[in-house]
Amino acid sequence: MKQVGGSKITIVFLYLFLSILAIVAAFPLVWIILSSFKTSGEMANHPLAFFPKTFTMEYYSRVLNDLNFTTNIKNSLLVSLSATLITIVVSALAAYGIVRFFPKAGKKMTKLLITTYMFPPILLAVPYSIIIIKMGLVNTWTGLVITYLSFSIPYAIWMLIGFFQTVPVEIEEAARVDGAGKLRVFIQVVLPVVSPGVVATAIYTFINTWNEFLFALLLINSSGKMPISVALYSLTGSEILDWGEMMAASVIIILPSVLFFMLIQNKIAGGLSDGSVK
Repeated sequence: MKQVGGSKITIVFLYLFLSILAIVAAFPLVWIILSSFKTSGEMANHPLAFFPKTFTMEYYSRVLNDLNFTTNIKNSLLVSLSATLITIVVSALAAYGIVRFFPKAGKKMTKLLITTYMFPPILLAVPYSIIIIKMGLVNTWTGLVITYLSFSIPYAIWMLIGFFQTVPVEIEEAARVDGAGKLRVFIQVVLPVVSPGVVATAIYTFINTWNEFLFALLLINSSGKMPISVALYSLTGSEILDWGEMMAASVIIILPSVLFFMLIQNKIAGGLSDGSVK
């Protein structure tokens, strides 16, 4: 009985400790969201106040209308969704091919792919810029998407290989006995089983490309094509910084990633069982 009581107390303290950590981790985000609804006067006179006395959409209106952030949001969505879609298609086919047709060479290949993450992006900034300039793709979304693909595809392949390795070969053989071709087996049999891995990889790719700053700053110099991460940086003036606009713009940047994850979190949790039943 003492052990049972002791274990319950341990669990209670563990949950309490985790709850405190969650509050500490979420506090900055919640404070930014609440601060973005403060009035100009309250932001100037009581910048550290947690709850706003009067809720207003003043800063959101200025960011979206006066600063033309809607164009930057469209630019980021176009680039991020394009990079994510291409990455998932190429990586899924590559990972499946490595697992099923080149298993021995695949181990060496995955190690080679993951070495691309050994180098910090700042080291690759100059070589990438030179390549994009020679290709004539400076200040184009195509050049930015190609740059993102060079980072996201290797890591996505490495992630998906582990998921494809969990698919029993017997399921594919049974489908081939029924007359299904390799492509049909891949699309209708294998992909539903590994859908949690595909979704997780898509989330990672989207969030990475949506939040990427360095290469977007270097390769895009037109305000009409500027992604939202660079547009946020442009709010930092040399002498004056409007914290209200910065807060509202930060919330706008964070929101798509949060919504995207909330919409597909059930897919991550239940995708494996659903795919197996299919």
